[in-house]
Amino acid sequence: MYPGRHPGAKIAYRMAASGIAVTYAELEAESNRAAHLFRDHGLNPGDGVAILLENHSRFLQIAWGAQRAGLYFTPISILFQQREIDYILINSDVKILVTSPAHLARVSPGAVDSLSVFVVDRDQDDGFPDWAAAVARFPASPIDDECEGAEMIYSSGTTGQPKGVRFPLARAPLGTVSELFRTRVKMHGVDENTRYLSTAPLYHSAPLRYNLMVTRLGGTAVIMEKFDPERALQLIEAHRITHSQWVPTMFVRMLRLPPAVRGRYDVSSLRYVIHAAAPCPIEIKRQMIDWLGPVLYEYYSGTEANGSTAITTEEWLSHKGSVGRAIHGEVHILDDDGNELPEGQVGTVYFANGSDFSYYKDPEKTAAAKTAQGWSTLGDMGFLDGDGYLYLRDRKSFMIISGGVNIYPQEIEDVLITHPRVADVAVFGIPNDEYGEEVKAVVQPTNPGDAGEALARELIAWCRERISHLKCPRSIDFESELPRHPTGKLYKRKLRDRYWRLKESRIV
Repeated sequence: MYPGRHPGAKIAYRMAASGIAVTYAELEAESNRAAHLFRDHGLNPGDGVAILLENHSRFLQIAWGAQRAGLYFTPISILFQQREIDYILINSDVKILVTSPAHLARVSPGAVDSLSVFVVDRDQDDGFPDWAAAVARFPASPIDDECEGAEMIYSSGTTGQPKGVRFPLARAPLGTVSELFRTRVKMHGVDENTRYLSTAPLYHSAPLRYNLMVTRLGGTAVIMEKFDPERALQLIEAHRITHSQWVPTMFVRMLRLPPAVRGRYDVSSLRYVIHAAAPCPIEIKRQMIDWLGPVLYEYYSGTEANGSTAITTEEWLSHKGSVGRAIHGEVHILDDDGNELPEGQVGTVYFANGSDFSYYKDPEKTAAAKTAQGWSTLGDMGFLDGDGYLYLRDRKSFMIISGGVNIYPQEIEDVLITHPRVADVAVFGIPNDEYGEEVKAVVQPTNPGDAGEALARELIAWCRERISHLKCPRSIDFESELPRHPTGKLYKRKLRDRYWRLKESRIV
């Protein structure tokens, strides 16, 4: 199962906005050329490459080239700022970076000194070779030592420092897939007849993995460069999409389209509307089922792929709010002392007998995510019902999920506290009707008289210059003193709960 085994003239994927269509013959040839280039630059199985690209027609060609060369390939968010990009490039030990002119400026010279850098669609002489010209020098035939590689995606930790999720590589022959891969294929009915709408950035784990799955199995993907709710409906109708993947925020945006707009498009071809990344609000999911029928399939997993649950529409209707039962690994709910909790009691969600992983160069974080018997957690809180269905209830360490993206407060706090007019700061998530949560900061100013809109704007701008804009507070409130224990512990829940109680009072 790999691109070269499928009919060459068939479309492997097309870009929704540009209309660029790549056949399986082209994907096979370009990924082979990429694999040759990687070998020519001294990369052997187990080495790494990084991809810092928008949703681009070259993205999957590069990823497949690394996959068939037995390499780790690390996609980097185009929303990251320089220090975040530099950290990943240095920490991951990648030897090649492929990027585009729009993002090259956010890579510092120091980070690329030890890298071979290639630029797609190069529009000026920036000193780096053009990717298309570079790979054109190599043959379209496979390299002699093909073997399976793997993605190595960075998942931020509760401290805000990104963690590289690394899976063992066995130099398996090309076409070898995992048991989890086979489970997902069967669960979501992916085959050569699949027509898949990809709605999210390819640098996220789920979109990247599902596009690689579809092209491995001979289906056709339609990749949106940027999500737009009505455009998504147009594409479903135009391409008779059978499979699609979403986050709950996208559901909200589609449901808010005028009924006449939603009713304008034929979406009857949909068979699998797959969603994950964040628990979907019950009312939003109910409305989606009312609209599209029993075609919603939810799953809970993470970049670590240490375990997974899944739930069909029919199951969800009798277990509303659940993210399903285990399909990979076994779910256990533990208290803070590692004791297993009975059904209905909330604790930390662990998986046993799932996939093994490690956080690259961070044995302490790896060990912290695992029990003595090897069970592992993503840090989420939840409980099991009597039928074995999992319900998520909280995010450990106050992780914020906004529009399906995980945001960790500590990183934002670390940026804000460096501002000279900030004495103390707390960051947490507050309710947002569209995104689920949004980032809120509460600041204790160095000079209490500075509190006000002018300082709030200054602090938000300070953040936006240093970290991804999506992580930055959308609003800032001020307190004369934050609730800290004499030991220094911040009672963030006391601040956060005010905003959630305010929402509940409005609902009542």
